[in-house]
Amino acid sequence: MNNKFSIALIAAAIALVGCGDKKPAAKGETKPAAEKAAAAPAAQEVKIGHVGPLTGQIAHLGKDNENGARLAIEEASAAKIKLEGKEVKFTLVAEDDQADPKVGTTVAQKLVDAKVVGVVGHLNSGTSIPASPIYNQAGVPVISGSATNPKLTEQGFKQQFRVVGRDDQQGPAIASYLAATAKPKTVAVIDDATAYGAGIADEVEKTLKAAGVKVLAREKGTDKTTDWKAVLTKLKGRSPDAVFYGGMDATGGPLLRQGRELGIKAVFAFGDGACTDEMRKLAGDAAAEGLLCSQAGIPPQASSRKFLDAYKAKYNADPILYSPFTYDGTMLLIEAMKKANSADPAKYLPELQKISYGGATGPIAFDEKGDRKDAEITIFTMKGGKLEPTAIMKGGKTVPYSDFVRMAADAVSAAGDAAKAAVDAAAKAMSDPKK
Repeated sequence: MNNKFSIALIAAAIALVGCGDKKPAAKGETKPAAEKAAAAPAAQEVKIGHVGPLTGQIAHLGKDNENGARLAIEEASAAKIKLEGKEVKFTLVAEDDQADPKVGTTVAQKLVDAKVVGVVGHLNSGTSIPASPIYNQAGVPVISGSATNPKLTEQGFKQQFRVVGRDDQQGPAIASYLAATAKPKTVAVIDDATAYGAGIADEVEKTLKAAGVKVLAREKGTDKTTDWKAVLTKLKGRSPDAVFYGGMDATGGPLLRQGRELGIKAVFAFGDGACTDEMRKLAGDAAAEGLLCSQAGIPPQASSRKFLDAYKAKYNADPILYSPFTYDGTMLLIEAMKKANSADPAKYLPELQKISYGGATGPIAFDEKGDRKDAEITIFTMKGGKLEPTAIMKGGKTVPYSDFVRMAADAVSAAGDAAKAAVDAAAKAMSDPKK
């Protein structure tokens, strides 16, 4: 009988059976397939936590981080991954720490109590550091996609990781670039008195002094300060050639705007917390023009095309800052689970520690402290109302961003050529009658 015709007949018979009246199965008869399917075990739920500020002045950054993690969770669930023979449904448990250290510890314990098997976060160093002992005691692996204070991974916690650079890499990078390009003789350094802001300001000051640049006495605000006139008036009388601020964009924008209003013509430079397009909105186009800033990783636009397209399709927006890194952090947890064939933190943690993974932000592996090996630092400048990457700094070397993009494209092309050659060789071997 013609195979196609046989298949059609079988399909028609199944359809007719499905449309007929249902009768109770006689004793000993096999249950219908639909009932078997209904009796099949449901997918096991695996919960992964995410923490960031979802309310307050930097909620836009917290939401961006959450978006990256959520995208990874949805892609992983759609892939119908199996662990220990059972299909897995990944669930994101998102918490708001309000960028407040006390709230950060509270939500950390909340996630532990909710039995999450891993956490991506927190956004801020000031919340990540006090929360880390809670996760450590519970044995829950944590990957931050944005916390840069060195102390986070200097505490000896084996389950703590980060996928961005550290402030003792980022601070020297922006300070060295500032010294080399602006050539300031005197620099004012201000911070917001948080673990992140004070930490990166310390690294900048240390690097500038080592380069022979005069650094004025430190000025401080808070992570809520938006009126900087008293601090800036004092600095104006000292005529600095450059001003560095360690803090976030919500406070850095007003600082820059008020500095220009007071007539301070110095170059303003910032760390990653204020290296966003939000600076243009908060400071104004004219004031923001020419600012320098750094990010503790590659720029968002240099992430993989697959990630960028998926993010745009889901959120109808481009990534702001560190969502590519929280995406990678989430995928790293899941990849380690796959390698261990288990969502048990005790079983997959060893796989996470030794993992080598090609992420949206490039190749990722961790050192013995949990820091990303060979992390890049990107330098940006505000040009024509838009943050433009100008240089990539890695391993003490500075490469113009245009050269970095070209080298990355060459690497992709070379990988593609190698893959094509491998496929061609395999096809030839299969077609060779002697084989």
